[in-house]
Amino acid sequence: MGEKTKGDKEEKVFQVNCPHCGARLWVDSDLMVVIQSEKGQRKKASFDELLLKEKKKTEELGKKFESTVELRKKKLEQAEQEFKKAFSHLDDLEGENKEDTGEEEKN
Repeated sequence: MGEKTKGDKEEKVFQVNCPHCGARLWVDSDLMVVIQSEKGQRKKASFDELLLKEKKKTEELGKKFESTVELRKKKLEQAEQEFKKAFSHLDDLEGENKEDTGEEEKN
């Protein structure tokens, strides 16, 4: 944190560090603007950490694929049940229509 003086006017400049990315920002409180910024240092991951991260991603993709397949099976079963239900209602309606007209089924 620091204060800079320019001529007769005091200019208050604050340095702020971003907790997320580590960037440093210099902010003028009077003007309410960022005067300067500097990118933060990136943490270098080890090879083992990268492999572990990729393994986790692969496992998550596998789980997502399995859940997608399971959801698709459930939707297919539900559609089949709805189709059978609609088909049985159609059979019931045909039976009622034949009874109303006095026709009998000939088999």
